[in-house]
Amino acid sequence: MNNQLTNTQKSTAVNYQKILLWIGITLILIFCLAPVLWQLLTSFKINDAIAAVPNVYFPNPNQLTLSHYTSLGWGFSRYVFNSAFVSFTSTLLCLAVGAPAAYSLARLNIPGEKIILTIVLIVTLFPYVLLFLGLLEVVKFLGWGNNYLALIVPYTAINLPLTILVLRSFFQQLPKDLEDSAKVDGYNTIQMLLKIVLPMTVPAMITTGILTFIFAWNEFIFALTFITRDSMKTIPVAVAQIGGSSVFEIPYGPIAAATVIGTLPLVLLVLFFQRRIVQGITAGAVKG
Repeated sequence: MNNQLTNTQKSTAVNYQKILLWIGITLILIFCLAPVLWQLLTSFKINDAIAAVPNVYFPNPNQLTLSHYTSLGWGFSRYVFNSAFVSFTSTLLCLAVGAPAAYSLARLNIPGEKIILTIVLIVTLFPYVLLFLGLLEVVKFLGWGNNYLALIVPYTAINLPLTILVLRSFFQQLPKDLEDSAKVDGYNTIQMLLKIVLPMTVPAMITTGILTFIFAWNEFIFALTFITRDSMKTIPVAVAQIGGSSVFEIPYGPIAAATVIGTLPLVLLVLFFQRRIVQGITAGAVKG
C-alpha cells in the first residue's frame, strides 16, 4: 500500500514538472515572438484599426487589408534583390577567403601565428561603426559611390575575422588521420582542403555563412551613406525612408509590411538550413 502511494506521488511530481516546463516554454515563446506577431498583424490591419485606442489585438475580417503590401509596389522587389545580391556575394567572398586562411592557421605552422590570431581577434571585437569615416574616404577615393562594391568589400572585410576564428575552431577539431592518409596518397594542401576538409565541415560553413549573410542583410549605416541612388538601395534603407502623405503622418502599415517582406527571406533561409545549423553549432562543442 505504501509503495502504491509513493509511486502515485512520484508520477504527480513528474506531471507537475512537465506542466511547469511547458508553461515556461510557452512564456518564453510569447516573449520572443510577440513583437514579430504584432508587426505581422499590423501589416494586415487597416489604418483605423492600427490607430484605435484601446489597441485592436484580434481584428475582425473587416479590419484586415492587403493594401499596405500593394502600396509598396513592385519597385520594392528591387530593394530585395539589392540586399540579396550584396549579402550573398559578400558571404561567398568571406567563405572563399576565410576557409583557406582558417585552415592555414589551424594546421600549418605559420611564423607569428599567435600574433596573427591576436590581430584577427582584435579586429573582430573592434566596433565597425568607428571605421565609417575611414571607409567613406576610401570609397570616395576609389569612386565606388553608388556601386555594389562599396558595400560588398566592407561587409566582407568586417565579417572575415569572425569567419576565420569560427572555421579555425572547427578545423582544429577534425581528426588528422584523414589528412595524413591523404598526404600519403599524394594530395597537396589545396586538394586536401577542397576534397577532404571542406566536405567534412559543411555544417560549420553554412552556420558561419548564415551569420555573415544576416549581418550584410541588416546593415544600415554603410548602405545609407555609400548608396544614394534609389534603384540601388537595400531593404533597411528603403524601409527607413518610407514616408506618409504628410510630414506628420507615420505610415505604420506600409512600414510593417516592408519589414515583414524584409525579414521573410531570413526566416526561410534559417528554416531551410535548420538541420545544418544545429549540426554546426553542436559540432563546435564536441571534440572530434
